[in-house]
Amino acid sequence: MPLVRITVAAGLEADARRANGDAVHEALVEVASVPADCRFQVIEEVPADNWTWDPGYLGIPRTGRVVLIQIFMNQGRPVDVKRTLYGAIAQRLFSRAGIRADEVIVNLVEVPRENWSFGRGMMSYPPSAGS
Repeated sequence: MPLVRITVAAGLEADARRANGDAVHEALVEVASVPADCRFQVIEEVPADNWTWDPGYLGIPRTGRVVLIQIFMNQGRPVDVKRTLYGAIAQRLFSRAGIRADEVIVNLVEVPRENWSFGRGMMSYPPSAGS
């Protein structure tokens, strides 16, 4: 059910891009109970002149290896799950791709279940009859 957009600076090798996607998906499956076969990701590279980020926002030092991850998923997960998910993503990105936790920015966008169509022009998760 999640749709993941991962944005990185241009020039990242294919293996590193794949490692980023794998790390995020593994964390979603383990922490947020996302089905293992539900993987929808867009990994995009942005040229340096189109990539802007603050090198010290909230006192967190960032370099040119910033990874921006935006996750659209069903609403309703508790705050503790979200907190654990952010940590799991950062830890996996470091272990798989050497990206420091300071470089990982995650934006979670929660949407109602009825806002998804995974094909055939149909609502994938229609509300129950009384909704």
